[in-house]
Amino acid sequence: MKMFTNNTLFSKLTFAVTFSLVTMGLSANLHAQETLTIQDAIDRMLENNLNIKQSTLNVATATVNLEQSKAALYPSLSGTINNSLNYGRSLNPATNQLITQNFYSGDGTLSAQVDVFAGFSKINQIRQNKLLLEAGNSNLDKIKNDLVLQVVTAYFQVVFNTDLLKASKEQLVVAQETQRREQALLEAGNKTLADISQAKAQRATAELNVTNAQNQLTISYLTLSQLMEMRPDSQNYTVVKPTIKDIAQAQKSYDVNDVYNTSLSFFPDIKLAQLNREAAGKAVAVAKGGFFPRLTLGGGLGSRYSYSMGAKAFGLPADPHLNDQISNNFYQNVGFTLSIPIFNGLTVRSNVKKAKISYETSKISEQLAKNNLNKVIAQAVADLRAADSRYKSNENTFNAQKDAFNVIEQRYAVGLVNSLDYNTSRTNRNKAEVDYIQSKYDLLFKSKVIDYYLGKQITF
Repeated sequence: MKMFTNNTLFSKLTFAVTFSLVTMGLSANLHAQETLTIQDAIDRMLENNLNIKQSTLNVATATVNLEQSKAALYPSLSGTINNSLNYGRSLNPATNQLITQNFYSGDGTLSAQVDVFAGFSKINQIRQNKLLLEAGNSNLDKIKNDLVLQVVTAYFQVVFNTDLLKASKEQLVVAQETQRREQALLEAGNKTLADISQAKAQRATAELNVTNAQNQLTISYLTLSQLMEMRPDSQNYTVVKPTIKDIAQAQKSYDVNDVYNTSLSFFPDIKLAQLNREAAGKAVAVAKGGFFPRLTLGGGLGSRYSYSMGAKAFGLPADPHLNDQISNNFYQNVGFTLSIPIFNGLTVRSNVKKAKISYETSKISEQLAKNNLNKVIAQAVADLRAADSRYKSNENTFNAQKDAFNVIEQRYAVGLVNSLDYNTSRTNRNKAEVDYIQSKYDLLFKSKVIDYYLGKQITF
């Protein structure tokens, strides 16, 4: 009896400890799971996305190129020191004497030069690099903009699949309850095997719908996590659903021209195309600089020295002191160099032609970007109108099917409706609910796409 009591006490303690640990684990898991708004998802993507980081490095490279083109305007300065050991009969550069003797000789020079005129090619290169730097920043904005739209799409997919899974689970509960009721009626002799088979089929379909909805939700979470550069196994967050107020605000009408003109003033794709066109125009000016003469101002200073080996042994006069040689041989020079291009295999002309072709191509690309933006915005406005109409129709259909099913369900409970009519009504009601959920989020998403082209912050 005592042993039984101890074992019971031990079992209770074990259960208490286990329950506490499980509770603590569940509490920690719930605490660790965060709620992610759509703006949180966008901010996390902007912070972690590797494409953005790569584009940021490209902007840094363009900054260096601009700094280097500015530095090319400065004079160049270089120093040179030459030393040599001479054998046999040779000219001593320090004394200008032809001697047959081994000696050391050397010279040092310091020279500088600067381009006075080079066809304005360096100035135009600076201007082009400024435009290329701005284009790099616009390309960075474009990448961010495109990724924001991808995050919004993935976020809405998560929200839709969450509601779809919830609806599928509710439908499964109804199917399970119907099967239990059909089984009880079968055992009481009021139903046939055909009725119970129909109920089992409906339950199996509902279970399949739950499985499919769960898989779709998992995939949509994975897509969103990948856009935010999160590990696939770190899905410890839920998303915020839009409210009825958000749905009501989405039911707006927009004018295509108003949206297009607003977007045209700031949209990164258009700004990038414009800057690329302007940079291509400066590239033509840079290439034309090769037609002009180049005038360079240069100057320098230097000195020479030498040391004869074994001069005393051969009875030759001793070499002057090193300081005296450097002082006596010190020289300076200054001058202009004019380089006139006469014929260089038509290289400059070919470069100018290619630069002009690139400029014309960039003009076409800019117009294509504008046309594409206009087309996309017109489609987005049309899609929003269609989504609004579809949402209203599906809302009415769902409410009607829901009311019809409630009536059928009540009549089915008292035996006034057969199983086939009941299951048909429930299937219609379930389909109407899925269509309603889809159209609801499709309307809100289409509305946020318009906000995207208007430059508004995407929130709800």
